[in-house]
Amino acid sequence: MMHIGYTMMTEQAGPRELVGHVVEAERVGFDFSVISDHSFPWLPSQGHAPYAWSVLGAAAQATSRIPLMTFVTCPSFRYHPVVVAQKAATVQLLSEGRFRLGLGSGENLNEHVVGRGWPSAPVRLAMLDEAAEIIRALLTGAYVTRHGRHFQVDDARLWDVPDTPPPLGIAVSGPRSCAVAGRHADLLIATEPERDLLNAFDARGGTGKPRMGQLPICYDPDRGVAVARAHDQFRWALGGWHVNAELPLPASFAQASAYTRPGDVAKTIPCGDDVGSVVESARRFADAGFTDLALVQVGGDHQMPFLRWAETTLLPALRDL
Repeated sequence: MMHIGYTMMTEQAGPRELVGHVVEAERVGFDFSVISDHSFPWLPSQGHAPYAWSVLGAAAQATSRIPLMTFVTCPSFRYHPVVVAQKAATVQLLSEGRFRLGLGSGENLNEHVVGRGWPSAPVRLAMLDEAAEIIRALLTGAYVTRHGRHFQVDDARLWDVPDTPPPLGIAVSGPRSCAVAGRHADLLIATEPERDLLNAFDARGGTGKPRMGQLPICYDPDRGVAVARAHDQFRWALGGWHVNAELPLPASFAQASAYTRPGDVAKTIPCGDDVGSVVESARRFADAGFTDLALVQVGGDHQMPFLRWAETTLLPALRDL
C-alpha cells in the first residue's frame, strides 16, 4: 500500500495557517507530511514564503503522530550544510524522531537571494554531493573538518544530536542526480512518475529504499472554479524542472507561463471533485514503483475543505492503491 502524504506549501499560505493545516492533516489520517523550503513563491498570485524551519518547529510541537519532512531544502546556497545539519538535528529532537531531511540542488528562484550566482547543473549536483557528505558526518555527533572543492568546515560539531539521525532524502531528475542519491540517500524524491529514475537509483545502491513522489491536485465542488485556480496559481509547474530551476523571480514564471491555457493545466492537474481522476494520477506513481506520494492542494485558502473531502472520500479511495 502506498503511503499518502500532505504538503504544507509555503508558497501559498502563511506560517500560522500552515501549522493549522498540518494539525488537521494529522487528524484526518494522512500518513506523513512534507513542507517546501522557499524564499519566493513561484507566482505572485500565490503570495507567501514564510521560513519553513520555523514552521517545522511549531508543527513538531502542535502534532504528535504525523511525520515531517523538507521537500526539499537546498544545502548549498542560502544555507551552509553545517547549518542544515544543525536544523535537521533540532527538528528531529523536537518531533521525537518524526523528521526526514529532504535535500535537492535548488532553484535559482530561491537561492539567488544571497548573491552567489547560479552555476550550471553539474556544479550544483557536485555541491549537493559534498553537502550531503558533510551533513551525514555531523549527524553522528563527531567533530567534522572538511576542505572540499565547494565547502570549508573547521572543527564543526552538533551538541544536540538525536539518537536516530533523520533519514536523508535526495531529489532526482536524471542519471547524475540519481547517482548522488545512490551514494547518500535513504529515500529518493521525484515529482514525475518516471520508472527510469527509480531504475537508475536502484542501479546505484537504492534497491529496497523508499521512493517519494508528489502530485498537485485542485479540489473544488465546482470544476470550473478549480481549473481557474489551478491555472492562476500552478501553471508554472508545466515548465518542467530544466526550466523551473533556472528562472530567477516570480515575475519570470508569470511571463514564461503567460500563454499557458487553463485547459493545458487541467490536463496535468486533477481538478474538481472527481476522486477517480486523482486515483488514476496517483496510480501512475504506484505503478512506477513509488512507495510514498505527497498530495498538494492548490490554493492556500482552500485547504480545510480539501482536508474534509480527503477524510471522507479521497483517502479511503487511495488506500486501495
